[in-house]
Amino acid sequence: MGPSRRLRCSLSFLLSLAFASVATAALNVTTIPFHEGYSPLFGDFNIHHSPNGKSVNLHLDRYTGSGFISSNLYNYGFFSANIKLPSDYTAGVVVAFYTSNADVFSKTHDELDIEFLGNIRGKDWRFQTNVYGNGSTYRGREERYFLWFDPTQDYHRYSILWTEKNIIFYVDEVPIREVVRSDAMGGDYPSKPMALYATIWDASTWATSGGKYKVNYKYAPFVAEFKDFALQGCPVDPIQQVPNAGCSEKISELEATDYAVITPARRAEMKLFQQKYMYYSYCYDTLRYPVPLPECVADPVLKRRFKNTGRVKFGGHHHRHSKKSRNPSLAGSENQADM
Repeated sequence: MGPSRRLRCSLSFLLSLAFASVATAALNVTTIPFHEGYSPLFGDFNIHHSPNGKSVNLHLDRYTGSGFISSNLYNYGFFSANIKLPSDYTAGVVVAFYTSNADVFSKTHDELDIEFLGNIRGKDWRFQTNVYGNGSTYRGREERYFLWFDPTQDYHRYSILWTEKNIIFYVDEVPIREVVRSDAMGGDYPSKPMALYATIWDASTWATSGGKYKVNYKYAPFVAEFKDFALQGCPVDPIQQVPNAGCSEKISELEATDYAVITPARRAEMKLFQQKYMYYSYCYDTLRYPVPLPECVADPVLKRRFKNTGRVKFGGHHHRHSKKSRNPSLAGSENQADM
């Protein structure tokens, strides 16, 4: 090991000690078997169930991708799964875990996205989150990030918490983004019943370097693995929007969970994550939005990092993954231009 590598390892160790005080416990979730909450969406032959019914693998090959959908729509809820992404060359591949009601409200749909974007060999997966309300797709609210671990080596929990008051995206126990509802957002805040979707598909036209690198089916099948499903909320008729009996109680239970509120410790980790791993935010894209959207609250530290295009000034952060690291506070970082 050369001197520079030893120095990086030493710095990573010191960082882990410095941030250990803000580490938080894993989310306390109740899991269900696949068949209790979900059904195939498309590409049935590319959906592979485990014998015990607790996990599902979604395949993408040269013929089709695949996906599943929750059996019900929910008016507010918590949607979560442990996910392991495909390894090796994955350029052009997108794995999505999101809520939507586009099948019911095609022109005024709501959506909450987590999308994982594949890459060429030797480059990391990236991911993005987005929020749409009432068909506001022309006002994208996307943020893009790197991860502090290799998502192809082990399962990690990805979660979307959606209440009447706020939306929180989680990676493992770390809240990476919160959108707080305000009157100024109006219909842009998702408010109609949504289902949970998970898909893998060919997005060669845009997913990797703006479409420069395409899916190479020499490496197929591309396999995204899902297990330990968590689904909490109140099922709602999407047309009549009439909640089931006991819905108020279920929503109260949801809002009382430990992950419905960002504690000071978790907020510190969210800020740390955004400072180290977020490489684009619409809130700092002043070319696109000269007047920031109403939910944007500028962080002076983050603002200094971003250009007026909403992108970081010196590329996103990257690091040598640690297999033991489950938390951004336990990983060092190095600069890397966005791929």
